[in-house]
Amino acid sequence: MLKASGAMAAATLLSRLLGMVREMVYAGFMGDSPVAGAFKLAFTIPNLFRRLLGEGALTAAFIPIFTAKEKTHGEAEMWRAANAVISGLVIVAAGLIGLTMIGLSLALSAHQFSENTDLMLRLLRVMFPYMLLVCVAAAFMGMLNARGHFFIPAMGATMLNVVMIASVLWLAPRMGLALPEDQRLSRQVFALAFGVLVAGVAQAAFQLPTLRSEGFRYRWVSPWKNETTRLVTTRMIPGIIGVAAFQLNVLLVQGLAFAINPQINASFDYAVRLMELPQGMFGISLATFLLPVLSVLALEKNYPEFCSTLREGISTLLFANLIAAILLVVLAEPIVRLIFERGAFTAASTERTALALLCLAPGLVAFSTVNILSRAFFALGDTLTPMKISLACLILNLLIAIALILPLKQGGLGIANTLTSVCNAGLLFFALRKKIGRLDLAPLRATFLPLGIAGVMAGLMAWQGAQFWENALGHATLARKLGAVFVPATAAGLVYTALALIFKVPAAQELTAFAFRKFRRPT
Repeated sequence: MLKASGAMAAATLLSRLLGMVREMVYAGFMGDSPVAGAFKLAFTIPNLFRRLLGEGALTAAFIPIFTAKEKTHGEAEMWRAANAVISGLVIVAAGLIGLTMIGLSLALSAHQFSENTDLMLRLLRVMFPYMLLVCVAAAFMGMLNARGHFFIPAMGATMLNVVMIASVLWLAPRMGLALPEDQRLSRQVFALAFGVLVAGVAQAAFQLPTLRSEGFRYRWVSPWKNETTRLVTTRMIPGIIGVAAFQLNVLLVQGLAFAINPQINASFDYAVRLMELPQGMFGISLATFLLPVLSVLALEKNYPEFCSTLREGISTLLFANLIAAILLVVLAEPIVRLIFERGAFTAASTERTALALLCLAPGLVAFSTVNILSRAFFALGDTLTPMKISLACLILNLLIAIALILPLKQGGLGIANTLTSVCNAGLLFFALRKKIGRLDLAPLRATFLPLGIAGVMAGLMAWQGAQFWENALGHATLARKLGAVFVPATAAGLVYTALALIFKVPAAQELTAFAFRKFRRPT
């Protein structure tokens, strides 16, 4: 598990780091202005399909069926089933895109929206076809994961980020030059929208060579009355809500924030991107690896091994993401200042985004746990239970966000998402135990106290280090900004790891041993 998810985590790390560079470029280009809020909300809608499909419902529903097809019907039928699913995706996505584009065009021509809403809708009209591209890329990713390839699919997002960065640095400066400076940003932001479309093509194309080497050749297979397509659809529709509660939460609260003040929406989105770095590295990587493994164990009805594998995955996740959450909370302002504060992103922008991150980061472990537990249900062929739980949590999230957004702005949105995700994870645990009986979580619960002590000591170390650095050296230069983050973070990480090893936390021992085996020099 560590080897497979570690390779994927390395690719995901590169992708997420490039994604962070992309957000840095975005921040310098448009800050957390109303234009940024319009673009981010418009991009969130088609990007939601990447999260739902690429990291969620499609792979969760498709991989168990794809894996079973090879075992029960052979490789030829497996590829035929894949082609049927892809054909169905193209039909549905193309139809939805066509209806949406027509609807947006009619709405823009028939109604006079506010300036910010008009810009958001026009940007959405440009970017919405990205949905079709991401559907295809998600299907490719699912097939490669099922065939044991995790690195290449994770690297596909790297291509996406490279193209999107280029759209800001190369294309945007060439647009709107004849307009007054105060109107130029509203025109140049469309370069970012066109970049999203090109990036979608790059992400899908990047995976094709590896797929072809596995024997895949696309052939049209009618999805109508196809057994595999019907089964995938049946499992995928409830799974869209079940596995992607966090993403749907983000969309709902961003829409609410945009209606109140687009600036809230923009600064909250930057905080979400920061939190997604550790979430993607550990939570998504482990969940993606665990799904095909758990699917095979469920198919064989090997439930003791199923529970053991799930427990080990959650244990590794808890160890890795707890320290990340602590550092994001304690060092929220220095981290935001280092990464984003330049160009159009001002010191006031830093304060707004840091507040959102401070309230959002405590839920990091819960966010990632929801991904893993949802995969466990999907491996068992149950998509209805996560859907019901997530639907209840979505309603709860919206109610909390409505109550807190006016007094706390970005912070209210972060608190709403954190509380909702904790509730979601707890309900999924309870439902899974009820479904398969004893989960044997005693070894996992035994790590809570030692990890809690290590986390508290690491948090104190990070806080003291940050205070000392700020009082002694400040953050006037890039070097001092780097030190304000990495000096206390490194000290806290060492304290956390050392204490976890002293307390003999299994995940800490396994990860440390794995790292030494991986990176030691040959003798």
